[in-house]
Amino acid sequence: MTTKFGDVQEVLENYKSAIYEKDVERFLSSYASDIHIYDCWEKWESIGISNWREMVKEWFNGLTEEGVLLKIDFNDLVVEESSNMAFVRCAIKFAAQNESGEILRQTTNRFTFCLRRVNESWSILHEHSSLPINIGTGKGIFNLK
Repeated sequence: MTTKFGDVQEVLENYKSAIYEKDVERFLSSYASDIHIYDCWEKWESIGISNWREMVKEWFNGLTEEGVLLKIDFNDLVVEESSNMAFVRCAIKFAAQNESGEILRQTTNRFTFCLRRVNESWSILHEHSSLPINIGTGKGIFNLK
């Protein structure tokens, strides 16, 4: 089954709800098969949907084992769009919650997405997430915003 996303906002809403529901295949439906990702967690990059699928499965399984739901909010969202390419930048707050909605922890990452439209459907072609680094400690700053 192929999901069609008629506008960029639909891709972002799918991204958000699929993470909350820990639905790997629906989450991956937001991505192009030749996705290239620079992630700020563990690995330098992920190339191709198969590699990304394995990372996402591991991520969602970890959330399931912990018994948490991951609610995300897009902040400072900017979308620049042409007929077949779009550029999105934002800060995404990830809040791990228990089933009663209590926030257990949260972090905010900076994100950049490049999307392309093929056959009237948008998909994420490139994703880059990052954190600012404290120069003194060399550690990531997780909640600057």
